[in-house]
Amino acid sequence: MHYVQLRAFHAVATHGGFSKAAEQLCLTQPAISDQVRKLEEYFGVLLFHRHKRTVRPTELGEQLLVVTRRMFAIESEAIELLSESKQLRTGFLNIAADAPLHVIKMISAFRKEYPGIEISLKRGNSDTVLRQLHDYSADIGVLATKPEDSTVAYIPLRRDPIVCFVPKDHPWADRESIRVQDLNEQPLVFREKGSTTRRRIEDIFLKKHIRAKIVMIAEGREANREAVAAGIGIGLVSGPEFGYDSRLKALPITGITMEMEEYLVYLKERKHLRLISAFLKSVDEHINDDL
Repeated sequence: MHYVQLRAFHAVATHGGFSKAAEQLCLTQPAISDQVRKLEEYFGVLLFHRHKRTVRPTELGEQLLVVTRRMFAIESEAIELLSESKQLRTGFLNIAADAPLHVIKMISAFRKEYPGIEISLKRGNSDTVLRQLHDYSADIGVLATKPEDSTVAYIPLRRDPIVCFVPKDHPWADRESIRVQDLNEQPLVFREKGSTTRRRIEDIFLKKHIRAKIVMIAEGREANREAVAAGIGIGLVSGPEFGYDSRLKALPITGITMEMEEYLVYLKERKHLRLISAFLKSVDEHINDDL
């Protein structure tokens, strides 16, 4: 009974405005506005805050958006099931990653096989990635921790060592490596709470009775790198994420295994979807090729 109105609401909420929603649904803006207004009037509620050209969902609108995402995800599954014979010439794949570094090559390999697929790659912490999987705003996730969630399946991607990095004028810059004990009482630039890298390092420090002297908390890898380059403290990051910076030197850490893992994750209930299964197959082939 309210399908058309809910579709109009969903389009406005996900595209951020009535004009973009109308364009997406191939309708006029007045038609979209009328459908949303009828939905609000029928139930006596307010779904959007409207101010000049800006539109944002109310608290109730945000709750309804969670439901409509599921509703239209299920509709998409039904349509896909009825279109099994079609080739993957067009489509959208949404990927959420806590660190996009390793998945970029896999996206590149996938697009060579399916050039018509548009891919969105968004960054967020572990909680954000899992939340997006469950509300269907992401099809694939990339996490640095193995998910403890029975509804989620995972594929191990790789394991990389954590390295220490210092400015080129630091006393350690002429070393080839450091011992993990050397980090005791040293000024450290740490990532924000919730960072998987930080949790891993804190676990190791606790095990080795190392006191972390945190002089700065930098949110994000870029801020962390700049703080170390400015001489504020010593940084810690996985080897591939360090990459190369002429201002800095990376040092391997001896005395304990310090590694970061990476997992590709997805909802078990959605593995059968052709676009998701095609990406998983491509990832599996890519991993095998790298072995």
